Amino acid sequence: MTVQAEPGQFARELRRWRTRRRVSQLDLAIRADTTQRHLSFLERGRSRPGRAMVVRLAESLGLSLRERNELLLSAGYAPVYAESRLDGPELGPVREALERILDGHLPYPAVIVRPYGELVAANPAFDVIAEGAAPELLKPPVNVLRLALHPDGMGRRIGNLAEWGRHVTGSLRDRLARSPDPRLEEFIAELDGYLPDVGSPDGHLGFSVPLRLRVKEGELRLISMLTSFATAVDVTLAELRLEAFLPADEATGAILRERDERRGAG
Repeated sequence: MTVQAEPGQFARELRRWRTRRRVSQLDLAIRADTTQRHLSFLERGRSRPGRAMVVRLAESLGLSLRERNELLLSAGYAPVYAESRLDGPELGPVREALERILDGHLPYPAVIVRPYGELVAANPAFDVIAEGAAPELLKPPVNVLRLALHPDGMGRRIGNLAEWGRHVTGSLRDRLARSPDPRLEEFIAELDGYLPDVGSPDGHLGFSVPLRLRVKEGELRLISMLTSFATAVDVTLAELRLEAFLPADEATGAILRERDERRGAG
């Protein structure tokens, strides 16, 4: 199925993505199993790609499923990756599996989020994240990243806010570098405004920065694990992320287990 596309749109989009990915024409041609000459013709609008070629180029550039659909549209082809409603029947088995994963991670907190931190689901241990937060930060749709860094959210309870917060915004900047989005750029600027204006503290551990979170029982030291659905063929599912927190020491594990026992008794 073909759709109406603006003349030259695909050529511009292909050049833009190749430049953004810092890939030469030769390298991209090799990855996509074509010739540099043919790729040059595509980028100059002198040749029209087949749908299979557009898909191969998008895969070779590492585009997300949403971005692959957009590249197909720019070439005059209908999207090939479905975008189902998360609450629709198509993703019913997925929702059930996600709920099992969240429950199975107890007594430790875990959340499912959409791009840029929009909360989809959380297990009961999420209460350690939301504890004491301003009500407006907990109104749907809840943004977990804003909740985490906002001074009226979790931010005031984080012992290493400058270090851990910049770990969070640094991950978003990496995503922005790969896929420019004015909304994401604006959101990063907002989050930066919640962080102390100081240099990186001593003991910076890069991607392994532990979260030091104050609770009434003491201080939790948590490390996070981020999981994506890399083999998904549905845009909605591919954009979901599971973030699970794990105790970095025995004291943290004990506090979270005791909280879970009290929650169950209640």
